Amino acid sequence: MKYTEINVLKDIELINPIFIEALPGLGHVGKLAADHMIDELGAVKFAEIYSPSFPPQVFVGDEGIIEDMINELYYIKDLGEDNLDLILLVGNTQGLSPEAQYSMCKDILEFLEQYEISSIYTLGGLATGHPIESPKIYGAATCKENIEKLEELDIIIRSNDGGIVGASGLFLGIGKRMGLEGSCLMGETSGYFIDAEAAETMLIKLTELLKFEINTEKLDEKAKEIREMLEKAQKMESELMNRSSPDGDDLRYIG
Repeated sequence: MKYTEINVLKDIELINPIFIEALPGLGHVGKLAADHMIDELGAVKFAEIYSPSFPPQVFVGDEGIIEDMINELYYIKDLGEDNLDLILLVGNTQGLSPEAQYSMCKDILEFLEQYEISSIYTLGGLATGHPIESPKIYGAATCKENIEKLEELDIIIRSNDGGIVGASGLFLGIGKRMGLEGSCLMGETSGYFIDAEAAETMLIKLTELLKFEINTEKLDEKAKEIREMLEKAQKMESELMNRSSPDGDDLRYIG
């Protein structure tokens, strides 16, 4: 197997498509948003990507059927007010090593050169380490013009605030060296669980940036389910703590 194997399933013609990366990351924020776009907007898969740098395993799916570690490319044509064409990169994994990350991102961008992509958006999570009531969306970009577009939509610009790790950062960095401008959207998340609420908030900002409409009801329902699960878990934890103390004192503060 070559380092990055890209199997084209369907020949397609697109007009200066926008490339959107949304591989698994913190809270699966970007992945949830892109998967929802694929389902709601009828995106079509046109390529599969395999690599020996993926984790050495397979998933066991429904009825015991195994699923490969894989990245996939989907396309959408004539979307929104500006009749945009999109290419979406999704999957169930990223490369394991830094070398693999660099190589795969570069190989994918070189493969996409034939479609003359016009710009890049990468979607990810920004971990806070604590629960979030109403997630904010942060942004960064490769040029001032893109920063201004993000600011117009009240996206908070990250400045002197660490790096963007993994594919969401590398696609922008490598793309910039290839002459492509891009932006990263980061949904604020605790980082402890799959965060549908942050994904929904980010997707709404993306629809405003790219001027298209999408029904987010299913994401909203998933966010409510996760909130209910967390509330139940917190209630159970509180009850256990109270039962462990004869007087109902909170033992977490005993040194």
